[in-house]
Amino acid sequence: MPEEMLDAVERSEPATEPEPGLVPRHDPSDVGDLGTADRPGEEGNEIGGAAHSAPPNLMRSSAIMAVGTVFSRATGFIRTIVLAAALGTQLLGDAYQTANMVPFAVYDLLIGGLLASVLVPFLVKRKKQDADGGEATEQRLFTATVLALLVISVLAILAAEWLIRIYAGEFTAAQHEVAVTLARFLLAQIFFIGASGIASAMLNSRNRFGAPMWAPVLNNIVIIAVGAMFLWVAGPGSTPGSVTEADLTLLGLGTTFGQLAQCAVLIWALAAAGFRWRPRLDLRGSGLGEAVRTASWMMLYIGVAQAGLLVTTNVATRAGVRAAEAGEASAGAGITAYQYASQLFQLPYAVIAVSVITALLPRMSAHVAEGRKDLVRSDFSRGFRLSSVLIVPISVALVVFAVPFCVLVYARGSTSVEDAQGIGAILMVFAVMLIPFTLFQLLLRVYYALGDTRTPALIAIPAEVAHASVAVSLLFAAPPRFIVVGLPVAYGLYYIVGSVLAWLLLRRRLNGLDGRRMLRTLVLLHVAAVPSAIFAFAMNLTFGLLPGVVWSSLLSMAVGGVVGAALFILVARRMGVTEVTTFLDMVSTRLLRR
Repeated sequence: MPEEMLDAVERSEPATEPEPGLVPRHDPSDVGDLGTADRPGEEGNEIGGAAHSAPPNLMRSSAIMAVGTVFSRATGFIRTIVLAAALGTQLLGDAYQTANMVPFAVYDLLIGGLLASVLVPFLVKRKKQDADGGEATEQRLFTATVLALLVISVLAILAAEWLIRIYAGEFTAAQHEVAVTLARFLLAQIFFIGASGIASAMLNSRNRFGAPMWAPVLNNIVIIAVGAMFLWVAGPGSTPGSVTEADLTLLGLGTTFGQLAQCAVLIWALAAAGFRWRPRLDLRGSGLGEAVRTASWMMLYIGVAQAGLLVTTNVATRAGVRAAEAGEASAGAGITAYQYASQLFQLPYAVIAVSVITALLPRMSAHVAEGRKDLVRSDFSRGFRLSSVLIVPISVALVVFAVPFCVLVYARGSTSVEDAQGIGAILMVFAVMLIPFTLFQLLLRVYYALGDTRTPALIAIPAEVAHASVAVSLLFAAPPRFIVVGLPVAYGLYYIVGSVLAWLLLRRRLNGLDGRRMLRTLVLLHVAAVPSAIFAFAMNLTFGLLPGVVWSSLLSMAVGGVVGAALFILVARRMGVTEVTTFLDMVSTRLLRR
């Protein structure tokens, strides 16, 4: 569908003339975060703008991945709801969220970025070049990775108390003790996360995509079961002072077992694909050093991202403790509420913009190889405008319906109505940042298509300085209960500053970015959404008079959402927003074709 969307808009616009004189800038060694299929001139791409029909095995793999992604996100959402019911959004929830976040942060910083940015294309390259089909390289990489993960995991577990102090320096004594106890279980996940990562990469290099997409579903199911058992054993309203060692053991071991189960499925799938591990440590001449050097700029980008995570976590955990100690809030005002709102905020991007990016990246890479910067510019513009057709009304809807939606999905068990309303308030602020977030992600993909991972890494530094400055200032300028409500502003500032810098630098390289047309579309879409927003807000007020929160939330969203969507389409078509019209025509054509 994304490819058809791009082509549909392309047919509705005047053709652009090619601009001669552009020297293709794509070094095959610049891997960045592109997989092999995203690189021009390699198997699986569209070269010269000719669209080749996908082979049956590729179509089958895409279908398996799409279904797996839907189930993974659905079960992940259910997992979040169950954990919210079991742990709440106050001090106990903050302790668990922090302890469970640390292993992922350590893994990403020390080894995850390297695996994500270089491993798959490196393995594919060695499979083609080596006489043994890359078997020796796989054995060396698997051995080195497993040993490194084992050492990192053991050291992290030994340093659990120190790591918790780094990420949550103001936890209460009981909260700190709970977080450290959980971390000693949860940090073992580093090994299983890493082993899952390398197994997934090796499966992908063999064109086996099903297991990596479906294995997280098993992990989610295990954690759903663990959360439900914890709620049954410990009861709702548990606090750091009331939970027992047995409760924490269930929570810590159960969560880690979810990662172990995911890892076991992937290792089994790798064995079924023909891999038999024979440990090898003769790394000299393996080519891994070259691969690591290739990923240096991506590693810098990941390091900056991890610094931002450290700042956000410290600010949010401190806010939660201060709000609880000051008695300013009956609702959670810490990292848990922030995380739950953040997960909802990223869903529209994950579902909509990622689909467009998937279609854009190989197209733009092929245009770079041909020296057609005019087509790169056009594809970027179309991708953003197509994404905006859905992202803009969804962001407006999130602002209006954030509170009733969060009450509907989160207000149960240990999460009170006030807790859920607190998450909704954070989500409202997040929603305003959805457009700059999407724009920045699309700009990054243009750089990656150009084979440039250096510029995004350098842009991230001033963007993170802006984010960190505002986030830390909230600790001194805002009341504790409002700090996490303001944190999405700091988060969004990162993407605003990053987008401005990326835009200015990229505009020079592409002789413009079609900014006027993009801005016009963005303004028209927001204007077209105003009547829908007014009607939806009126429904919130009307149904809010009903007794209870479930039916009032459900009815306001149902009526406001359906009528609001129809109003948006009607107004947008009357205003002549061609992107909306083209999108609707494409959807109706596809449905009729079925």
